[in-house]
Amino acid sequence: MRNTIITLISIAILTALAVYIVLPVPHPAWLVRSDAAGNPTPLELKLGLDLQGGTQVMLEADLPEGRELQPGAMETAKLIVERRVNSLGVSEAVVQSQGDNRITAELPGVSDPDRAIETIRSTGQLEFVNPEGLPLQQGMVINTTNRPNAVQEYLSLPDADPSKVPYGDRTFTTVMTGDVLRTAIARQDQFGMWEIAFELTGPGGDQFFNYTSAHIGQPMAIVLDGVVLSSPVIQAAIRDQGVITGQFTEAEANSLAIQMRYGALPVPLKVVDVRSISATLGQDSVQRSLTAGLIGMAAVFLFMVLMYRVPGLLANVALTIYIFFNLAIYKLVPVTLTLAGITGFLLSVGMAVDANILIFERLREELRSGRSPRLAVEAGFSRAWPAIFDSNLTTLISCAVLYIFGNQFGASIVKGYALTLGLGVIISMFTAFFITRSFMRALLGMRNQRAKTAQLIVGY
Repeated sequence: MRNTIITLISIAILTALAVYIVLPVPHPAWLVRSDAAGNPTPLELKLGLDLQGGTQVMLEADLPEGRELQPGAMETAKLIVERRVNSLGVSEAVVQSQGDNRITAELPGVSDPDRAIETIRSTGQLEFVNPEGLPLQQGMVINTTNRPNAVQEYLSLPDADPSKVPYGDRTFTTVMTGDVLRTAIARQDQFGMWEIAFELTGPGGDQFFNYTSAHIGQPMAIVLDGVVLSSPVIQAAIRDQGVITGQFTEAEANSLAIQMRYGALPVPLKVVDVRSISATLGQDSVQRSLTAGLIGMAAVFLFMVLMYRVPGLLANVALTIYIFFNLAIYKLVPVTLTLAGITGFLLSVGMAVDANILIFERLREELRSGRSPRLAVEAGFSRAWPAIFDSNLTTLISCAVLYIFGNQFGASIVKGYALTLGLGVIISMFTAFFITRSFMRALLGMRNQRAKTAQLIVGY
């Protein structure tokens, strides 16, 4: 009985912690995560694209004719796109490979999808170019030694402006590329104008210093994907850090800083499909899912009480704790909830009920065979374990296969279903064999309840 009391206290502490995590209250720093920029984010349930609304973008490799896709290029592009999207502050974005030459990006709750799309698809090839005495102004499109086809690529766009191409047949010398950068951030100067402050690597700093010290008083064009960002005059030799100035808006400065910070894409990407989901549709899905879930769980709870009386009531308490454990883990991991993920969670609740039914049926058989209530409880749980373990193991194997399939083929819906179902199955085994068993032991530990409980179990 002493061990049972200690176990019940442990369960109470774990349950209180889970409830505290689930409730929408302020949480301490050790429980709060940080975003890509290092800012603390609230500990809350993350909703996927189908529940929160947002944009889904499909990108495809856009290679010039005759150029082949290099091995590993799309995987590198996916990682860079993922870092860019996360730095945009998009909540729980999902970036996945699809096939050999496509990438899908799910952007829940985006406020400016056009800006986000442009940021993630831009190749981000940053160059410091020698203007060779010719005037280069912001917005001009020029050929560079690293992007000799920049002008042709620009003119092929539907809304290209030929007046932005001042020297269509001239190729300018690239002095340095963005590889010399250590980091870049967007900030405001003393006059409130947006600029990009950058720091250089050790070798990059030496290279930058050698060039700037030899060209003081001369302009140096800063070019992104063949488009001139600015052409500042070198005022002094620069070794460790510098700034890029121009008529930037806050969004443009942040977008450029992200592209500079996370490097150039190894392959140009084009948008082949954009799908938008309204927040209204997502909210409606959430409400309907919650309603269905509450009705289903209420029916399960009622069934357990009617069929198993006191043990059923204890199982319902354990199932309630099980639900809080799941939600707490969803917040801590975090798990992005989608409609498919909610389906997986509700199915795991049903499987948790199945485990309790197997246990209680086995317990009834033990009592009818003449065992004492205490021995019947122990035998019922231990002998029901093989069947529960086998069924849950096959489910977990199926979840693993579905998760791998979803990860390989960009089916995030399948991944969400597999993840929530798998987590639920694991937690259900814990609650059934640790929490429900402890409750039954505590109940049978009270002498005046043993015979009454046994009669209820056998007589239902």
